[in-house]
Amino acid sequence: MVLKDLRADAKDAFMAGVAAAVPDRTLGQAFEKQPLSEKTVGKYIIISVGKAACNMAQSAIGALPQGAAFEAIAVTNYENVTKIDGCRVFGAAHPVPDANGQAAAHKVIALLKSATKDDVVLALVSGGSSALLPSPAEGVSLEDKAQVNEVLLASGFDITSMNLIRQSLSNLKGGGFLRYAQPAKVRSYILSDVLGDDLRVVGSGPSIGPIGTFAQARNLLIENGIFDKMPTSVRAYLDTAEERQSLPKPDATLICSNTQSLAAMAQKAGAILIAEPLIGDVHDAADRILADVKTHKAPFILAYGGETTVNLVGNGKGGRNQELALLVAEKATRAGLTGSWVFLSGGTDGRDGPTDAAGGLVDDQTLDRITAKGGVIADLLANNDSYKALKLSDDLLMTGATGTNVADLQLFIMA
Repeated sequence: MVLKDLRADAKDAFMAGVAAAVPDRTLGQAFEKQPLSEKTVGKYIIISVGKAACNMAQSAIGALPQGAAFEAIAVTNYENVTKIDGCRVFGAAHPVPDANGQAAAHKVIALLKSATKDDVVLALVSGGSSALLPSPAEGVSLEDKAQVNEVLLASGFDITSMNLIRQSLSNLKGGGFLRYAQPAKVRSYILSDVLGDDLRVVGSGPSIGPIGTFAQARNLLIENGIFDKMPTSVRAYLDTAEERQSLPKPDATLICSNTQSLAAMAQKAGAILIAEPLIGDVHDAADRILADVKTHKAPFILAYGGETTVNLVGNGKGGRNQELALLVAEKATRAGLTGSWVFLSGGTDGRDGPTDAAGGLVDDQTLDRITAKGGVIADLLANNDSYKALKLSDDLLMTGATGTNVADLQLFIMA
């Protein structure tokens, strides 16, 4: 099979995985199983936040009982903003929070506080919520929160550790919806971008509860040598914060996760599904992929799901998926891997890091194309400049915003 066909097959399979997590289907199925029909409901209060917020809000409004009174707010990243009848939609920044996100958080808090015992809050949460809905704790500014995010993103923290820190510095994260909405009932529907589907971690658990304590968050920063890199206000807050009171028990439904999307991608490609998630540093993940490749006889296809991390040492532009794709291309070439092959690594939200690419789609000729355009692969990797490298080789995976988010998918095809 020609290389062009292999690349097209890889992207088609990836998009099948993305389609499996589209909220209007998955959330619709959840409402079919458990219809919205509370007999004592006063009104429905819909709070939808995350990269899939608009799709989820639209689906929830469509599932309301005929004639039901409701108020709705959706907060999503700018690329996914969509007009919705009957819903106030706010765009905000991701992955570093901005003033628009903070303004949206104030609106969400006000709406939650207005809830009565006869109302039902529908909390629709998807990945990205942590950055999109910033409500800094007392004494911590938005600029301080943005600085915390930047330090965490550059330090190679996994999502659980990152969101423990974020929860500890927020009014809304770690169960804030439950706190502000009392005495109203809160029903949560979660689209998980977290491996293992710990719902306290997805979007920092605004309608679920905290991952851990303030003390644990502080100790985590100290153990990783970055407590002193935190703003003065953050250090002071974590030094003195008193643990919060217990929250009502959450009522939550998981509507989709990386596992379902991985299965859909593997089925579309006819691939061997690798169940163990692809996690940890991108260098280790690339080594693992190539080790798996060596254990199979061509032709074969391997499908992975997961979420890797990057420890930034340079000032280049890219994301974990682009970096992983470039590393696989470099390591495969250096190892003398022969034959026609392609490797795709992409974020299901359509955006990898602070770029317009979903990830990378490389092949056995990628390094040759980079070199032909004057790129030096060692220098590009050393500077974490995967976006520039993949742009030189025309290997950026471009999908546009997808309206969903269930972490990352990877596919290796050997002809």
